[in-house]
Amino acid sequence: MHDDTITRLPDPSGFAADALTEVIRSGARKLIEQAIKAELAALLAAFSDEKLGDGRARLVRHGTLPEREVLTGIGPVAVKVPRLRDRGTGEDKISFTPSILPRYLRKAKSVEELLPWLYLKGVSTGDFTEALAALVGPSAKGLSATTITRLKADWWHDYEAWQKRDLGARRFLYIWADGVYFKPRMSEEKQCVLVIVGADEYGRKELLAMTDGFRESTQSWREVLLDLRRRGLKQDPKLAIGDGALGFWAALREVFASTREQRCWVHKTMNVLNALPQSVQAKAKGHLHDIWQAETRAEAEVAFDFFVETYGVKWDKAVDKLVKDRAALLTFYDYPAEHWKHIRTSNPIESTFATVRHRTKRTKGCLSRQTGLAMAFKLMIAAQGKWRKLDGRNRLPEIIQGVEFRDGLRQFQNVA
Repeated sequence: MHDDTITRLPDPSGFAADALTEVIRSGARKLIEQAIKAELAALLAAFSDEKLGDGRARLVRHGTLPEREVLTGIGPVAVKVPRLRDRGTGEDKISFTPSILPRYLRKAKSVEELLPWLYLKGVSTGDFTEALAALVGPSAKGLSATTITRLKADWWHDYEAWQKRDLGARRFLYIWADGVYFKPRMSEEKQCVLVIVGADEYGRKELLAMTDGFRESTQSWREVLLDLRRRGLKQDPKLAIGDGALGFWAALREVFASTREQRCWVHKTMNVLNALPQSVQAKAKGHLHDIWQAETRAEAEVAFDFFVETYGVKWDKAVDKLVKDRAALLTFYDYPAEHWKHIRTSNPIESTFATVRHRTKRTKGCLSRQTGLAMAFKLMIAAQGKWRKLDGRNRLPEIIQGVEFRDGLRQFQNVA
């Protein structure tokens, strides 16, 4: 239904709102107005006892503000906000601003966030007009590609605030660390981003630290770990999972001395296979899987020895890559079997950063170090919402208490 008799001509672009969308939009407008009126009624009721000298009410309705359109996921919705008049003579004048419709709001938060995610997911700024027209229609106002410049600054402010958050009330039992390289500029130099993800005492995974470093050096990792301690992470994590980068492990022993080490099996497998001829890689990969998929440490040790004997004669360099981290590769057997799938690899960080690499490849022109880091942060935070909690969360209190696990099973003490 329309408020006038003007005939609506079809949009020449081919976009036409269907009847269902119009009904939804009309219902949304009514709901918004009802919510605003209810909020205003509550405010008037709270000050109903305040009167002027002549007995009139201090606060009264005073018409409405000019109608404005708010862009939502179902298109623009026209709303009217009632105006409030304070008849009081003091300096503390009361005004009314609806909580669901702040002043100057022209776009719903979901639409405002649509722009950065189109950009982050690979849509170039030149294609924004077409993409937005398909999503919210050609009448979308205020959604120009130039908004990206301001949003990039907002991403960086969000990142800086996140870096300073307090961790004093938190405890993290497992941490995953990785240094991820991607190319933020149209140059040969790659940016190294140092990432730490933690699992707290409730089994929730969370991005703990993310900053750029110098080639995963010990000093760079030391600064990251010391910053975690400075912001309140006083108790050493029980286990750290990462690849064989010596910089991280050296820094870990300095900052969190009691934290045990687990080498990432995905990284180790790739490193070993890269040192083998392609003709034997498929077979060798199966033998490596026999090690870390064994049900007990004893079976893993047997499979480990078999690999060394089978490939050590011809390809000693590949075997050396495996043998040098033998103890650290099998640490997971001292933790609950329910956690093995989580703590044998740091691959969640690497897989999340695949999106970052995709985006930096799609970006045309130069992408600065600051924008690249802010973009990586936003993508990691988005991915964090989809990370699975640890299986076997009932085992976490036992780990905190220092209960011994052997081959993934709890060991009960015999009481004399």
